[in-house]
Amino acid sequence: MHSYTNYFPVRSAHDALDVVPLLHEGLLGNGERTLLEFNGVKTSFSDMAARVASMQGWLAGRDVKQGDRVALMLENGLDHMALIYALMLTGVVWVPVNTRLKAPGISYLLGHCRPDLFIAQRTFAEPLGELADLDGKLAWLDDLIEATQTSPVQGLPQAAAVATDHPLCLIYTSGTTGAPKGVVFTHRMMRIASEATRIVSDVKAGNRMFVWEPLCHIGGAQMLLVPFLEQTELHIVERFSSSKFWQQIETAQATHLHYLGGILDILAQLPPQVQPARHSIRVAWGAGVSAKAWDGILERLQLTLRECYGMTEGSSFATVNATGKRGSIGRALPWLKVELLDDSGAAVPTGEIGQIVVSSDIDGCFLPGYLDNPKATAEALQNGKLHTGDLARRDADGDLYFVGRKTDSMRVRGENVSAWEIERVFVMHPAIAAAAAVGVESEVGEQEILLYVQFKEGQSSSFAELAEWAKSKLASYQAPRYYLQADSFETTLSERIKKHLLQRDIGAAWDRQRTGGRALKTGS
Repeated sequence: MHSYTNYFPVRSAHDALDVVPLLHEGLLGNGERTLLEFNGVKTSFSDMAARVASMQGWLAGRDVKQGDRVALMLENGLDHMALIYALMLTGVVWVPVNTRLKAPGISYLLGHCRPDLFIAQRTFAEPLGELADLDGKLAWLDDLIEATQTSPVQGLPQAAAVATDHPLCLIYTSGTTGAPKGVVFTHRMMRIASEATRIVSDVKAGNRMFVWEPLCHIGGAQMLLVPFLEQTELHIVERFSSSKFWQQIETAQATHLHYLGGILDILAQLPPQVQPARHSIRVAWGAGVSAKAWDGILERLQLTLRECYGMTEGSSFATVNATGKRGSIGRALPWLKVELLDDSGAAVPTGEIGQIVVSSDIDGCFLPGYLDNPKATAEALQNGKLHTGDLARRDADGDLYFVGRKTDSMRVRGENVSAWEIERVFVMHPAIAAAAAVGVESEVGEQEILLYVQFKEGQSSSFAELAEWAKSKLASYQAPRYYLQADSFETTLSERIKKHLLQRDIGAAWDRQRTGGRALKTGS
């Protein structure tokens, strides 16, 4: 096993610790230093240690033990964070459930990973009520909180002996066609993701990181250990709100902002008077700023951009643009190698497009596999290298530029959306014979979803009715914005729709975000 100190810019033995000792020593050794602030309320390391100990006591009372799986469907919050830390320290596998999922998506995830316990907020009682049987595994967060407050555990958090290759969490990602895949995300991967976050964000002691991402997303999860590596604070809000953003930044005096899903475009399009003449944000780091929007965002927001690239399967981050070159995702992190390969596995020439393939001399940088999915695992991991399914090109200076995705998926508001997930829902509609979802360019970062619909003979439905019908069955980021009717689809011998033949022109499409849209037909 290679030492982290050979690759990471560690400054002490403490920096090189893996997740459990890093977390345990940090909770016990930082006293009253502020760990985080949630909605204006500060929590010290000592306060969090007491909460974590109580959570561990409650879990033990439910006979939850090392290696078990606990699914969490919770909004951002202090108790949510304490639960995650408790699961990490106990060696329990955390299964984040996206809070925007509806009953079909939740049912699939729970059926696939089979958690030993499912903790949720009553906010989600409606979609959970549609599930056939939770086998007595469901526990409500407010009952847990009441129990820990009524009978708090006296003592300190306990640290289990956990191997670095032990699963820390199962993160479900929709990065390719087919059903969502459960990424087995190990303790070593989380440690690497935390270090990479520190490097990519350029965070320093005394900085404050603004956290708006849901903790069920790798974008939020990767920041949980940063204050244990650097003397920085997390300033957490429940969700991103453009109307509240600048007031929240002013209150927090946040210096670092992680961006996904076109939020910088949204901020740049706000009325100028909404943005203060001076603000505290020094660095915006993340993925999704196009070359054409680069200069406008810098001019409007007055900050430094650090564009990066990565994927959950590769411990979140692979590259960072540390020079500010317009539109680039930069170069590989120090412990990684990034190649651009063609379909035959050969390196493409400078300037040509190739698949991003990542490798490392460090053991454990990449997922050991997808849960119960050997076929997908074999496709992603080939000869010790991670084949991402994403495309990029490299310029003469060696800097990389993200081009798009080989796979049948879309990137919508910071989420990878599988076309399969959308199509499987729409073909359940009694009037629909077939459906095909494709990504089209968005006015605000990343992509929007265009859905082609083929109705059954003699049946039809207005697109407005279809959009309303799908509301209760799809997460908001999965909902198509544009609709077109197709008389038929050309398919392969295996009956797959030839999506490369489908036009991406939205001029004739019905747009659910605009009034007066008409359901129009187009050929295949």
